Amino acid sequence: MTRRRVLLLEPWYGGSHRAWADGLVAASGHDIELCTHPAVAWRWRLRGGAVTMAELVEASVAARGRPDVVIASGMLDLARLAGLTRRSLTDVPLALYLHENQLAFPAQAANAPTDDQAFTTWTSMAAADAVWCNSAHHRAVIATALDDRLQRVPDLAHDHLAAGVLARTGVLAVGVDTADLVAAPRSTSADRGAAPLVVWNQRWDHDKDPGRFLGILVRLAEAGVAFDVALAGENRRTDPREVTEAIERLGRRVVHVGHLDRAGYVELLLAADVVASVARHEFFGIAAVEAMAAGAVPLLPARLSYPELIPAHLADAVLYRSGLHDRLRTVLEDLDGARQRVAGLRQAMLAHDWSVVAPRYDTAIEALTAGGRPDPPRPVQIP
Repeated sequence: MTRRRVLLLEPWYGGSHRAWADGLVAASGHDIELCTHPAVAWRWRLRGGAVTMAELVEASVAARGRPDVVIASGMLDLARLAGLTRRSLTDVPLALYLHENQLAFPAQAANAPTDDQAFTTWTSMAAADAVWCNSAHHRAVIATALDDRLQRVPDLAHDHLAAGVLARTGVLAVGVDTADLVAAPRSTSADRGAAPLVVWNQRWDHDKDPGRFLGILVRLAEAGVAFDVALAGENRRTDPREVTEAIERLGRRVVHVGHLDRAGYVELLLAADVVASVARHEFFGIAAVEAMAAGAVPLLPARLSYPELIPAHLADAVLYRSGLHDRLRTVLEDLDGARQRVAGLRQAMLAHDWSVVAPRYDTAIEALTAGGRPDPPRPVQIP
């Protein structure tokens, strides 16, 4: 492999975006320079981030010369950046990495993307020499959303361009630091002489549906099922009433509420017996991968990106299509049996480790420098 110089532009340097950027810089065989903005005001990042990010690009080129490749997160208007840096970057290949997109993000009155924001994703994709999605599910969602959006423009339609853009859109899954979690010793509820510990380690946003999840736990508690619950994950909003009321009803079963630093988070995962999701929107699932790598028994929806995270032969043990309440009760009342049914899952999470994933990025980066528009990377099946 020829070592390339890469500029990685992340205007939303926080949460999973930051973990992805830092992980790629650390694990890649290429020389990656990271340019960032703080993870605040996402609408302003989409609208104005290209201008200030272009200043960082210009400064880097002045100091170190042109990079071989530029990779930009989808929180950046890549078409605008390309125009602002046309003199300094000239024909440097541009790749767009989509953690999420504004074309198909779940609508909510207070937080729905506007048409302008949705079309920023489209024009960024059109400007890129390569587009990388974090899952095959995400790529499929984008394909459907593009077809819908581009059919509804008033004139001078773009739909004839969509096939070409999708042809250069591939899948590069997020790398996750799983090796240390898989190797670390666990402290289970049986070791502690305690009730099974259920962990929520996702964001507390509407698309993850924490209220529904807690409602299921309240019903199980009222039925006399033994468990404790720890509620971690990032929370940037005022807790909705359904969440706060459920926490009050669960009472002493709630052993933790709030975001944790990395050390505390890892300690919690290694003590977790069960992790579950009721997400209505998920393009990868870092939280689920981390919990499975730490040894928690997972219950995940049989939809979205979750089926891509696990080996096919364990799908029936991990994925549910309906009735999470009953599945969770069965697991909590027979934890040993549940662990036996997912035997080998913890080791399988090594397939998501950066040591395995980063070489795929390196190959895709090198292909971008070969001239033309390379074939997109394809999804990898977890063995």
